[in-house]
Amino acid sequence: MEIKLSDMRDTRRTWEPGLTRVPYWLYRDEPVYRAEQQRVFRGPTWNYLCLEAEIPEPGDFRTTFVGDMPVIVVRDEEGELQAFENRCAHRGALIALKDGGKAKDFTCVYHAWRYDLQGNLKGVAFEQGVNGKGGMPPEFCKEEHGPRKLRTATVAGLVFGSLHDDVPPIEEYLGDTILEKIERVLPKPVEIIGRFKQTIPNNWKLYIENVKDSYHASLLHVFFTTFKINRLSQKGGVIVSENGAHHVSWSKVDHKPQESAEYSAEKLRSDKDDYTLADPTMLDGRDEFGDGVTLQILSVFPGFVLAQIQNTLAIRQIVPAGIDKTVLNWTYLGFTDDTPELRRMRLKQSNLTGPAGFVSMEDGAVGGFVQRGIAGTGEEQAILEMGGGSIETQENRTTEASVRGFWNAYRGYMEI
Repeated sequence: MEIKLSDMRDTRRTWEPGLTRVPYWLYRDEPVYRAEQQRVFRGPTWNYLCLEAEIPEPGDFRTTFVGDMPVIVVRDEEGELQAFENRCAHRGALIALKDGGKAKDFTCVYHAWRYDLQGNLKGVAFEQGVNGKGGMPPEFCKEEHGPRKLRTATVAGLVFGSLHDDVPPIEEYLGDTILEKIERVLPKPVEIIGRFKQTIPNNWKLYIENVKDSYHASLLHVFFTTFKINRLSQKGGVIVSENGAHHVSWSKVDHKPQESAEYSAEKLRSDKDDYTLADPTMLDGRDEFGDGVTLQILSVFPGFVLAQIQNTLAIRQIVPAGIDKTVLNWTYLGFTDDTPELRRMRLKQSNLTGPAGFVSMEDGAVGGFVQRGIAGTGEEQAILEMGGGSIETQENRTTEASVRGFWNAYRGYMEI
């Protein structure tokens, strides 16, 4: 059943045209959350599912999510990628309980309904009954029952899925520039070198806003600025896709004496020139992509993040788990041809990111600060005017253009 705007929220609430004001009720209303599951995550969008490297052989599978809907991704007997809802057609239990593994088929632990690697129902325990009694009715047809199946597409070893019949081809959905920037950091086969889950106490949109917000990085993250990994005065910019859905923020380390003066003039807590690292080699880096870019944060609407910070490569899958709860699935990557020296460098630099990372720890907390801060709001709105009101690509990062871009795409999918 389609969710209408009138069902989505209190009709007394409004959202004025434009992209520089965002009402706080969008982060707090349960009807909005339900509508997002239908219109955004199950709408004509591509959702990140997993990496091909995680399911290289027939029978290999991963469990994942599209919005809050659990999904199984598996490579079938022919080596083709399949994705289907992780929900038994009988009574709704999860079909697969593990994060991943290898299987010949999937059997629900509750009543032993069995599914093949394409998600087709193949067996029902005691379908004919026991001792001639009970069982399913004669007209029961297994072909008519099964979990919802997704379309799949791959880009640079990333697996995306969609439940919508009218989603455009993945290359068209991403656009040439975003596709180029994905392929920039994923030019060859990868290996998984680490993964973990993080639960944060805020609406999923607050986290994706934070990812797209290049303006906060050297203000919130003191480590970034103190050790001159990322300052707004360094060379960098923001790339925003045509409708604003996807973005790239990038920068290059450039140690200039005047940078400290600029930050001192603002009297920021992030101006800490007297700090040093006990192990400075953690920040030793290699220009492995040949362009001098030391930081690239890329997002694909609605909930995929690919980040390069120095030589650390990590994927973040943003999974909504309620109006004020979000799960981040982190996956750290290396390349199959990494030298031992480069792999050690990646592992050491992985301390920069993640729930306790020197430059990511604050991101896991600040969304909760906002969620708590807006608890008593009615029609109040956030202000998104840094850098103007456009969603245009810019050669600076003191802007909220990519955040406005997210809301432009969001309004389109939600039809608000």
